[in-house]
Amino acid sequence: MPSTCVIGTQWGDEGKGKIVDYLSEDADLIVRYQGGSNAGHTVIVEGEKFVLHLIPSGILRENTLSVIANGVVIDPIQLVKEMDELAEKGMDIEGKLAVSDRAHVVLPHHQRLDGLSEEWKGAKKLGTTGRGIGPCYSDKMLRTGIRLCDFDDPEIFRERLKEEVRLRNAVLTGVYDAESLEWEETFERYMECYSRFGGYVTDTATLINRALDDGKNVLFEGAQGTMLDIDHGTYPFVTSSNSSIGGLCAGAGVAPGRIGDVVGIVKAYTTRVGEGPFPTEDTGDIGSHLQNKGGEFGATTGRPRRCGWFDACAVGYSAMLNGLTYVALTKLDVLDELERIRVCVGYEIDGARIDTFPASLRTLAKCTPVYEELAGWMADITGARKTEDLPENAMKYVRFLEERIAVPVKMVSVGGDRKQMLTL
Repeated sequence: MPSTCVIGTQWGDEGKGKIVDYLSEDADLIVRYQGGSNAGHTVIVEGEKFVLHLIPSGILRENTLSVIANGVVIDPIQLVKEMDELAEKGMDIEGKLAVSDRAHVVLPHHQRLDGLSEEWKGAKKLGTTGRGIGPCYSDKMLRTGIRLCDFDDPEIFRERLKEEVRLRNAVLTGVYDAESLEWEETFERYMECYSRFGGYVTDTATLINRALDDGKNVLFEGAQGTMLDIDHGTYPFVTSSNSSIGGLCAGAGVAPGRIGDVVGIVKAYTTRVGEGPFPTEDTGDIGSHLQNKGGEFGATTGRPRRCGWFDACAVGYSAMLNGLTYVALTKLDVLDELERIRVCVGYEIDGARIDTFPASLRTLAKCTPVYEELAGWMADITGARKTEDLPENAMKYVRFLEERIAVPVKMVSVGGDRKQMLTL
């Protein structure tokens, strides 16, 4: 296959970082192609925890090149922070990172507008991370954004920034009655950041395509999850980019025919962070158990994730949109202590049964999950290292999900470490 893409199939937080790290052992390039620092990927290596927001998880491998492609919106301050955190842990990234010169830049006014917009909406807030991602993508579509290539000529960046801040200050002061921002401080600070990573900035689309031409193994790393896709997710409670497979071609600059395997990352239950309908959410004991046992707190914000049973309608919808080749099932061990496990296999609305995922949030909010129940395995599976180590009921659960979403499960994670991965 010319390449492999890792995609989240639920509302994000499925464990993509671990799967990317696992698959990156044989990769030459790992490419992040959408989202921004609103995504957090957690990887545990030899007991040490790494949390990455912009830099691809593959940076933890010795002989791979990590690429931040043009579809990512980049906060230079966050990028430098991650570089420093890796250096503090003894990791040398020299020659291991490439950043797109076409990537748009998250600026302080984006973050300020993000937070003020959420406050203004009150009870109708979207639940954003406040990192300025949405406003940055908005400027990109308005064709007023600033890209990293603008930093090559400080005078161009200075004039672009000065004009942008002038325009956004009019909104900050006139609409939100907030303090205005000074462009000079931002200019100095961002140029200082650029001096730290400017040597990594390049034409990543050409870099990626030449690697594919040379037969190199390219691994594409998606952020967030399909149910947060700006077009196909639970709009407006979504992210600001295409987090399904459609975002790859534009976000990395590769043609559709160059995409090989599409690996869907599926959590063994369902979580989401932020606002919006969540048909299988459990606000009682089961939800609390999943949250605490699974450590369901956001890597980016620390916010607790809402938890519930596996939703085969949502994952089946994601499988269709992404054309999944196979599935990697994560956090199966979180279900170890449950006597009975439920799976949503359809919805009922006003007495009528549907098995598709509705576009209207009003319709989705009225959906009553139709569950099938399976026996749990009531055993600790974190020490399993091959399929034969799993209890019979655990394998029955895996095969049941496989049948319901009509995609083969080829990988199962039973813990956070690299070693806790089974191949089926």
